[in-house]
Amino acid sequence: MTNEVTKLIKLGKNIRKVRKSKGLSQNALAEMLNISREHLAKIETAKRRISLHLLFALCNCLDITEKELFEFD
Repeated sequence: MTNEVTKLIKLGKNIRKVRKSKGLSQNALAEMLNISREHLAKIETAKRRISLHLLFALCNCLDITEKELFEFD
């Protein structure tokens, strides 16, 4: 597995973790982002890359900074 794929997996896991900590379902967050639940699910499972525009919108919806989202364990 490449370093890029590993980072996408970790990013997806962080998105899911923060979403759940905020009490949001995939449907609710996807609606806030104006995307489909399937699109969000693919981002969370690293099957689809997230655009920069969507990344900023996601951080805004989750009330976190981009830096926090990229803090990998």
